[in-house]
Amino acid sequence: MKSFGEYIRKSREDKGLPLRKVAAALDIDTSILSKIERNERRATTEMIPILAESLEKSEKEIEMQFIQSAIITDFGELKYLKDGLKETLKTI
Repeated sequence: MKSFGEYIRKSREDKGLPLRKVAAALDIDTSILSKIERNERRATTEMIPILAESLEKSEKEIEMQFIQSAIITDFGELKYLKDGLKETLKTI
């Protein structure tokens, strides 16, 4: 599975968008977006709608990638991850 940063980079490059344009839409420096794409820094949830618009993707798709990447990055090594996720789904 690609990380969220890799997903954003590939989506941006597929659209032919320069780093500076997406960074400007997000109102962040290009170096920050570059770090997000290299997984040296995390995107925020506030960035999701802006990324969706900039990359011409649905907000749902971007958010799902964000969630999946965060869960795998933070908890992917846990033995009972699937069981924990199942129980979590029951409560939300």
